[in-house]
Amino acid sequence: MYRFLLRPRWLAFHVACILLVALMVNLGFWQLHRLEDRQAFNRDVRERSAQEVAPFGEVVAPVVAGAAGADELTWRRVQLAGTYLADEQVLQVNRSQAGRPGVNVVTPMRLDDGTVVVVNRGFVPSATLSVDDAPAPPSGEVAVTGRVRTSERRSLGGLVEPQGELATVQRIDLPRLAEQLPGPLAPVYVELLASDPAQEGPLLPLADPELSEGPHLSYMVQWWFFSACVVVGWVLAVRRSAGAGGRRPGRDAESGGVSAAPARSSQGSPQPADDGAATAPR
Repeated sequence: MYRFLLRPRWLAFHVACILLVALMVNLGFWQLHRLEDRQAFNRDVRERSAQEVAPFGEVVAPVVAGAAGADELTWRRVQLAGTYLADEQVLQVNRSQAGRPGVNVVTPMRLDDGTVVVVNRGFVPSATLSVDDAPAPPSGEVAVTGRVRTSERRSLGGLVEPQGELATVQRIDLPRLAEQLPGPLAPVYVELLASDPAQEGPLLPLADPELSEGPHLSYMVQWWFFSACVVVGWVLAVRRSAGAGGRRPGRDAESGGVSAAPARSSQGSPQPADDGAATAPR
């Protein structure tokens, strides 16, 4: 009855269905893993942001000593005080915030112990801003409250920073910035939340991280629903083919006979298939 399923076209159909189901099931699991990663990220941000503000040196000390990784400090709130190195200021270009293109103003700060900390001071909604026209940092001793961030890395296909002194950067890559900054550089940088004295100019506070779970759950359900549709479609195709022609041809072939309807004349009356055979003597 189902011998037609072994025909070449049907075998190709089976393989295509299996590959589609395998692909879509794995895409569903991929979205599930992305959802779990997002939930872990949200949990880390909430827990670390809820901790009390601590001195920068105290928070970073385990990383400097090699007892902890920089990733474990991300989103911790810290306090630091020092003097901005205005001449070393750079712009992080190709940024956007609230749907507006712009740049981040990045200024190193030298602490009392000589350590240099890169501070992302805020966002300016101007894609054509030059480093010479960027808002200058406050002079003298400045106290900053901010959140810890780790060095950014170039993603696959991302632009490569040119050689030499940089005035604009694509990312806050601390090892790359260390090549042009005086003094030892801290292993993390800081996103500014508050400044004393306050900053001047068109600087906007950096946006808080988005803590939604995104569309990953709905995408996961969609991929698995599509894979179920492929399975249902395969079953319907098999049943329809079996009912339309798969059963009788298989049974006739096994019996060795051939079914043929009697021939009819134009008036609709049955006619012998061979008149000569019908009148032949026995």
